Amino acid sequence: MNPSSRSLITNAADLGTVLGIWAHPDDEAFLSAGLMAAASDAGRRVVCVTATLGEHGTDDPQRWPPQRLARVRTHEARASLAALGVTEHHLLGISDGTCAAQPTDAVVRRLAQIIHTVAPDTILSFGPDGMSGHEDHQTVSRWATAARAAAAPHARLLYATTTEEFVDRWLPVREVFTMFLADGLPLRTPASALAVELRLDEAMVDRKLVALRAQASQTEGLIAALGEERVRDWWSTETFVCADTAHAQAGDWGTWRPAA
Repeated sequence: MNPSSRSLITNAADLGTVLGIWAHPDDEAFLSAGLMAAASDAGRRVVCVTATLGEHGTDDPQRWPPQRLARVRTHEARASLAALGVTEHHLLGISDGTCAAQPTDAVVRRLAQIIHTVAPDTILSFGPDGMSGHEDHQTVSRWATAARAAAAPHARLLYATTTEEFVDRWLPVREVFTMFLADGLPLRTPASALAVELRLDEAMVDRKLVALRAQASQTEGLIAALGEERVRDWWSTETFVCADTAHAQAGDWGTWRPAA
């Protein structure tokens, strides 16, 4: 396998065994639900790692204190992954919002152990930008990159990205939904730089929406506000760049953390 190959992959079955490494429940659903479902349907092994339970992911901490939200999001994540045919899920048990404060070497060793056990052909994660600029996302990107280098340097490492097409669709509501809170985001990755582009058919988008709706504590308000058709349109294409390309590494990204 040549991890730096630039030939565009459009079939998830070509990715072999897939391991996703993410920060919070629902990251994997937004960015790779179609990929995971298609790979699973093709008989490929799909494994998901989640660093935190996202227990601070609420604007109403009185109604959703961290312990309660953690319980709910645990069940939501299980249901979401089940809709995609994914049954192998590792939780790292890190407190939401504290990834950057963790001992890097210890977390990387733990991830490297998972990588060694799973022996993935393809590893999915955030790029250095963290997709939205979230500090937890950026930290998980660094962990995944270091763990892959230590445990499986020949595995393909893919960073989730956004494209010019995505940004053009999202711009009309940018001022209402500030999903991307660091300078230079969302990324306008040109099509020529993509390593993977999956355009989901209607049935697969239906399935992705089921996975997203299963994460109701995070997605119910978003879907209601934007409308289902807009959500379907935005997230009907999943795109990734190869981590070994110069384009994937470029950028001096700002960082944001949600209010505690």
